[in-house]
Amino acid sequence: MSKSSQKWFKKVRGSYVPNSWQGWVAYLPYISYLLVSYLYIMYNFGYSIMSLLIIIPNWVAAAVVMTWVAKSKS
Repeated sequence: MSKSSQKWFKKVRGSYVPNSWQGWVAYLPYISYLLVSYLYIMYNFGYSIMSLLIIIPNWVAAAVVMTWVAKSKS
């Protein structure tokens, strides 16, 4: 296997895009987490400012973790 085929993600203009099937599979738990957290917060808090104060930092933290994973696997 060549070195480029072992990389899960490819850096493109400061972002990372999947470069292999492992990269695409890594997005499944990320998207699932975003969806489940959104549904859970909306179920418990409804459409209120409190829900935004919980969802936004939660999603930012998830994006930071996903970026770290992509950076380490590229």
